[in-house]
Amino acid sequence: MTTLCIETSTSCCSAAICKDGIVLANRENLLAANHASELPLFVEQLLAEARANQWCIDAVALSQGPGSYTGLRIGTSIAKGICYGMNIPLIPIDTLRILSAAVQDFPMIDRNSWLCPMIDARRMEVYTAFYSADTLERLNEIESKIIDNTAFEEHLGNHEIYFFGNGASKCKEVILSPHAHFIDDIVPRAIYMGRLLENAPSLDAKQMAYYEPFYLKEFVPAPSHIKGLK
Repeated sequence: MTTLCIETSTSCCSAAICKDGIVLANRENLLAANHASELPLFVEQLLAEARANQWCIDAVALSQGPGSYTGLRIGTSIAKGICYGMNIPLIPIDTLRILSAAVQDFPMIDRNSWLCPMIDARRMEVYTAFYSADTLERLNEIESKIIDNTAFEEHLGNHEIYFFGNGASKCKEVILSPHAHFIDDIVPRAIYMGRLLENAPSLDAKQMAYYEPFYLKEFVPAPSHIKGLK
């Protein structure tokens, strides 16, 4: 199966074409991307490359969240538009699992350990869950968790846990267990999504009409700083 993969859950923006888990082409900006302007360009370039190489796109895979409200909305809108236009299914993929796929093959990670991807949710809060380093199976419910010096202590007593993602760096000085390990500079990228598509459920046109990203928390707009607006 050849899939167009889209990832916009953080400040990074990326898209890729994957076939049976192998990346055929990709575009990305991992440094404060402007999703609204860059993602359409990335997709246009990749679809043009697909036509030139006669790659038939069978589905669109979308990083479903949790993450940035705006980023997820942009990614979802473009993914749905492509699916409707090409009459192909949408495959939502857990964003935290995409992050976990980025580190699964690191040589220092024992297959019996746990992975704990973290997406920044402001202040000392993160979106997180545990995943098996061996299978990438999610081991608990995704949650919005406030981090303090007691965070995860019941699990760190029994498991080696690797923390990573853009929410992990602020936890280094709080989570002090010798069983806690931190990996820097890991971001969700479309190139990691291809290996996660096997057995992933897909949405047809009728199901897509009701699909919304997984925000986890309700969006609360910040107060306006423009005089006269509230």
